[in-house]
Amino acid sequence: MLGIPSAILYLIVLIGFVAILFVGLKRPMYEVMTLSFVFIVVITGSYGLFWESLLFPSTSSLFYAIFAFMVVAVIFDVTKVVDKIIQLMLAVVGKFRGGAGYVSILGSTFMASLSGTGPGNVATTGVFTIPMMKRSNFPPALAASVEMSASMLGNIIPPSGIVILSFGILQDVYPDSISLSNWMVAAYGIGAWFFIQRWLTLWALCKIYKVEPVPTNELPKFMASLINGWPALILPLVIFLPLFFDAQYKDFIMGRIGEEGTGAFSSSVLMFTPGLAGAYALAIGRKALPSGKVTITNILNMFKESLIKVVPIGVTIYMAYATSQVFIGLQMDTAVRDWFLSFELNTAAIIIILPLFFMVLGMILPGSAQVAILGGAMIAVFGALGGNPVLLAALLPAMTGALEGMTPPLALGLFVAMGIAGSSFKDTAKLAVIWVIAHVVLSIVLLTGILPIIGL
Repeated sequence: MLGIPSAILYLIVLIGFVAILFVGLKRPMYEVMTLSFVFIVVITGSYGLFWESLLFPSTSSLFYAIFAFMVVAVIFDVTKVVDKIIQLMLAVVGKFRGGAGYVSILGSTFMASLSGTGPGNVATTGVFTIPMMKRSNFPPALAASVEMSASMLGNIIPPSGIVILSFGILQDVYPDSISLSNWMVAAYGIGAWFFIQRWLTLWALCKIYKVEPVPTNELPKFMASLINGWPALILPLVIFLPLFFDAQYKDFIMGRIGEEGTGAFSSSVLMFTPGLAGAYALAIGRKALPSGKVTITNILNMFKESLIKVVPIGVTIYMAYATSQVFIGLQMDTAVRDWFLSFELNTAAIIIILPLFFMVLGMILPGSAQVAILGGAMIAVFGALGGNPVLLAALLPAMTGALEGMTPPLALGLFVAMGIAGSSFKDTAKLAVIWVIAHVVLSIVLLTGILPIIGL
C-alpha cells in the first residue's frame, strides 16, 4: 500500500485503535493499554510472543521500582510532608510578584514526579494552587496554564514511571549504553533545564499580566514554616543522593566489587531508595497519622487506600512495557528505522521533526503509549542518522509524557486545570500554546547537544 511497510501500517492501525478507545470512547488508559497489547498480538498474528511479552515486565526490577515509588507518593501525601514543603516555599517566594505561581511550579512538579500522573496531579494539587494564584490577581486562564505546565513537568523527573520505562526501551535497543543511575541523574539534569524554562516563562507572563504577590495575610511566617518544615526539605535529597552517588562514583564501586557487583548495586539502589524515602517520611510525618503513631494498622490502611491510585497507573506502565516487547520481538524498530532512513533526512531535520511529531501525537496518545509504541523505533532512527541515541531516549519523557496533557485541543491536564480555575477554553488554550512552544523549542535545543546535561 503506497510503498508503506507493513510494520508502519501496524503502528498506524494501533495508534488509531488507542485514539478511538481513549479519545472517542473515553476508556481509562490502563484498559486501553491492556486491549492494545492484545490487539497488536492479534493483528500481527504474533501469538508466540504473547506470554513471553506479557510476563517480561514482571521479571524486570524497573517495574517494581516504578510501583514502589507510586506507593511512596501516597505515604508522602498521608504524612503531609509535601504540604510542609509547600508552606515553606510559600513563605519564601510568596511575597514576590507571581509568587503563588512559583509555588505551583515547585510543589506541583515535585508531587507529579512522585505520582507519575500529570493530569491526576492537577486535580489533587491544583485545588490548592489555582485558587491561591487567582487570589494573587492571576487571570483564571493563566492560573490554569501554570498549574497544567507544572504538573506535566513532573512526568519527566525521576522517579516518574515514564522515565524508568524509557530506560527499559533504550536497553532493548542499545543494551548497556548507560547505567541506570547515570540515566536517573541525567533525567534530573533534563528536568532542571525544563524547570528553568518554566520559571522564565512564568516570570515573563507575570510581567505581562501584572500579577501581584500573595496577599500578606495569607503568607505563612518564614521562621514558623522553617521550624515546622525543615526536615521535609531533606526528603528530595534522600531520593536523589543515592542515585547521584552510584552514578558519580561507579569506578570507585567497581574497583571494590567488580562489574557484576556494580550492576547489582545499581539495581539495588533504585529498589531501596523508595523504601528509604518512605521510612523517612513516616518518621518525620507520623503526627499526621491516626493516633499520631506509625502502627501496622495505619500502614495497612494507608496501602489499602492507595490501591485505587496506584494500581491503574501500575497496570498502564506494565502493559505499555509488555506491548513494547511485542514490537521488539517483531523487529518493528528496525522496519521503522529503515523506512525513516529511506527519506534521506539529516540529523538536523530529525531533531526538528521529532519534537513536533510527538507534540501532535500527544493530543491523542498518552506518553507511556507513545514510548511503548514508537520509542524503540525513534531511538534506532536517531542513532542511525548519527545522533546520540541515549540523548534522544533521555528526552523521550519530555517530548511525550510532558506534552501529552498540554497540547490543545485535546489536552487532559489542560481540561482538568480549566475546570478548577473556571477559565474559558479559548483563553486557556492560547496560554497553553505559549507553554507548549517554549517546551518544544527547548526540546529541540537539548537534542542538538548544545546544553550540557549531567550524567550524559
